[in-house]
Amino acid sequence: MKTPGILLAALAALACAGSTPPTSAIKKPLTGYVNPVIDQDFPDPSLLRTSSGVYYAYATQTVRSGSRINIQAARSTDLVTWTTLGDVLPTKPTWASTTWNFWAPHVLWDAAQGKYFMYFAAQHDTARLGMCLGVATATDAGGPFIDAGTPLICGTSSGDFSHIDAMAFDDSTTGRRYLYWGSNSQPIVGEELDGTRLHFRFSGLAPDTLLRASTDPYESLIEGPWVIKRGSWYYLFYSGNDCCNPTSPHYAVLVARASSPLGPYTKLGDANGTHNSVILQANSSWLAPGHNAIIADQAGTDWIVYHAIDPAQMYIPGTNRNVRRPMLIDKIVYTNGWPGVESDAPSRSDKPKPVVTP
Repeated sequence: MKTPGILLAALAALACAGSTPPTSAIKKPLTGYVNPVIDQDFPDPSLLRTSSGVYYAYATQTVRSGSRINIQAARSTDLVTWTTLGDVLPTKPTWASTTWNFWAPHVLWDAAQGKYFMYFAAQHDTARLGMCLGVATATDAGGPFIDAGTPLICGTSSGDFSHIDAMAFDDSTTGRRYLYWGSNSQPIVGEELDGTRLHFRFSGLAPDTLLRASTDPYESLIEGPWVIKRGSWYYLFYSGNDCCNPTSPHYAVLVARASSPLGPYTKLGDANGTHNSVILQANSSWLAPGHNAIIADQAGTDWIVYHAIDPAQMYIPGTNRNVRRPMLIDKIVYTNGWPGVESDAPSRSDKPKPVVTP
């Protein structure tokens, strides 16, 4: 036991040191954001910004609190703090009334028509038609969206999921409207929409092929196209090749570019001679990142929004090992005319927030 003298000396030393713990023990306040920004199953995300400055995110179906949701949505004012909403497609289409497969929605605003248009994939009630691309409309970004009544395009056999992952793109140069889609080891394709956005402009014509599956890394199956225009380039982001294997998912984001919306597209790996077009892939913190959207903040910086799997919480509770894919966000950096992500991998440390005020 310590003597009184030693105890007093110890107390005096403590007083001189002060009550503040060592710097290394202080937990610094969060100054930006840390992934994930939506910490629940929110796969295949797409984003839009409304004229009021509110951001909406949309995602594939899920199970939440024991209830099935056809199309998920969430809203935010800063791109990092999100409030989840209810089902924005609460009534199933008449042609997809028995399915629970509602995948990869993409929403955009048409000012001339005063409507939001949502493109999505769903399993047709007639099994031989496989997955189809549908379109629904709403007057509010938060829904409810009402299906147009008939799908845009369907498959040709049971189990055909080549018609999925629709993304609509308006070319600011020509004013033309395009729809991109593709999976099932088939090419990523694109086709022009008519003025109503409910039909293709040239009925009966085959869509343009933009990219084909290949032996390059992650490209035996490619899907999830997302097109943006920056300067004179059209950038096509896409993902491959296995998003959802419950034991060994293998998924990443890749990129190509072209001088016109329908190509021809040159992959990053072909341009730099590596045959590797990956810009975002797994690390020790996140597995299978992919199926991205791109959105620019108010400073003009592009951000990639995507899903990934947390290896510490891989499955959706209450399901048969359905993988849980939260939503993440990271900054895009352009080098020599090509977009990339820091370390080519998802972040998990404190990062600066997007700029959301002009």
